[in-house]
Amino acid sequence: MTTDPKVELLRRVPLFGTCPHTDLQRIAALADEIDVPAGKRIIAEGTTGQEFFIIIEGEVRVERGGEELRTLGPGEFLGEIALVDDRPHSASAIVTKPSRLLVVGHREFHSLLDAYPSVQLQVLQALASRIRAVQPQQD
Repeated sequence: MTTDPKVELLRRVPLFGTCPHTDLQRIAALADEIDVPAGKRIIAEGTTGQEFFIIIEGEVRVERGGEELRTLGPGEFLGEIALVDDRPHSASAIVTKPSRLLVVGHREFHSLLDAYPSVQLQVLQALASRIRAVQPQQD
């Protein structure tokens, strides 16, 4: 039995760590694998969100107003905020090293969240973490 390489990539992503093999196969069917060169802007601040990205290899810099917010690497994801609230992207994302990404479109992203509550919870936890990281500390 041969295993889909995309399933093996997903298996290594913490977001999908609790998913059984059959679920990983279904998720793999929703995602496209792409190679992106360094310097490519994959998300532009202020534009409408259409895609959810999962970093398999490489590195992506996230910035707002030209200021770096963070750097993301393998296993991390981005683009979910604009897809969750259907508003423009709150930041830009630029690939800083040649990268391999999995891309999930808007409709497929919502299908993913509807079908897999554990994935939905992890996306919401990541959203909360990102909000806390940019908000001033409250006493």
